[in-house]
Amino acid sequence: MTLPTRSYAAFLFDMDGTILTSIASAERTWTKWAIAHGLDAATFVPTIHGVQSVETVRRLNLLGVDPVAEAAAITAAEMVDVDDIEPIAGAAAFLASLPPERWTIVTSAPRALAEVRLKAAGLPIPATMIAADDIPNGKPAPDCFLVAAERLGVAARDCLVFEDAAAGITAGEAAGADVLVITATHGAAHDLAARHVRIIDYRDVTVVTQPDGGLVLAPR
Repeated sequence: MTLPTRSYAAFLFDMDGTILTSIASAERTWTKWAIAHGLDAATFVPTIHGVQSVETVRRLNLLGVDPVAEAAAITAAEMVDVDDIEPIAGAAAFLASLPPERWTIVTSAPRALAEVRLKAAGLPIPATMIAADDIPNGKPAPDCFLVAAERLGVAARDCLVFEDAAAGITAGEAAGADVLVITATHGAAHDLAARHVRIIDYRDVTVVTQPDGGLVLAPR
């Protein structure tokens, strides 16, 4: 296994597809929405991942559709469909091994939905979490990772971003952070993943905390 060899001040984790999988839940909701709006669900649904719901609706430019209201309705539907949400393999133990002040979650989901999904997956909710509500410009803009690093008191260039989707990878790159791609849900098919270190999940990786608090990844 090839892993980054440098020490990082903090780890910044995307949520959906990176530390938990809610893809089935999300795609069920978005499929119903797409069909109701006359869209080809098979073509449209793969485009929803990694960006804020309001931006997904907005870029469709549907006549007479209020993106904010539609996104709120979609979020409400997603919050009651959590039965098959589960952590990515090894994620719970990996997060538990990290110093709490050295990591956080950076998600395109609204905070209420993120908290519901994290609880459903049995994963912790860091006090420093960045959600869609906190950042006007969502991924692929770098703002979310820049603010997350600031909340942790470190520079984004000293962080390792854990991502799975193209929008998040682009955001991490733009923030100046290193990026590690988790391939458990989306695989490594998109071009952006090919230029970064990739691991399937967290079962075969551990972290070594340096005397200065820095974090170094190592094979388990």
